[in-house]
Amino acid sequence: MSVVLEHKQGLIAGDGLLPVKMAQYAKENGFDVVAISLSNDNYKQLKKYCSKVYSFCPGEVQKIEKVLKTEEITQLTFLGKVSKTILIKRPKFDAKAVDFIKKAIRLNDDKVMLMIIEELENIGITILDQTLFIKNLMIPSGVLGKTQPSKEQIEDVNYGYWLAKEVEKLDVGQSVVIKDKMVMAVEAIEGTDKCIKRGCKIARKNSRVVKVAKPAQDKRFDIPAIGLKTLKTMKQYKADLIAVEAGETIIVDREEVIKFADKHGIVIMAV
Repeated sequence: MSVVLEHKQGLIAGDGLLPVKMAQYAKENGFDVVAISLSNDNYKQLKKYCSKVYSFCPGEVQKIEKVLKTEEITQLTFLGKVSKTILIKRPKFDAKAVDFIKKAIRLNDDKVMLMIIEELENIGITILDQTLFIKNLMIPSGVLGKTQPSKEQIEDVNYGYWLAKEVEKLDVGQSVVIKDKMVMAVEAIEGTDKCIKRGCKIARKNSRVVKVAKPAQDKRFDIPAIGLKTLKTMKQYKADLIAVEAGETIIVDREEVIKFADKHGIVIMAV
């Protein structure tokens, strides 16, 4: 079912360039974007493309809801990484956020996001498909770049893809690190880049990274994404391939990512 888009769009922005890309493409297509930034790393860039940018900690739920109501936001997109480690650190958690967490049976990704979406829907806000404004960033099937995978790499990808899909059924993490058909690391609360670091340290060199979508991916949140930061982490810790799920994964700054991969002999493939 197609969505009739409002002129004024809301954006909850976590880390990275994805929120910036969404704001840029939305502005270029005549939309007015109001962003709530939960990160310091892209605040200045968001200001280039958004009519307003508010800055809050993820735990300031009451302030965030107040802004959404004041700005009369009825459609909202979530983009960018917000690490679940904030649930351990808990900086600036207001009373509503604390109550929210207490009500959760489990604090895995899907449960947390579905609770947030329900809360926002109760105040009249629709959460949009994350890819709505950035469909051009989805990765097609095949090898990106010049470096082709070897037979051994393909075998690791096949095993890693199956394993990552099994792990995703439990809503634990999206990525695994494989070497010689052995599991070096499975992503948990730390996120993809730190999972790569952990797994590659064990493997020492020539490890392979596989990242997938959930079996029934809710496109309103947590769509897998890779970018230059991921590739730089792989180079630093001597991983030689990353495989992602075709048509279900976002790649940020594709040209830069492919150029970096070609320069350092890293395979990027979508399966």
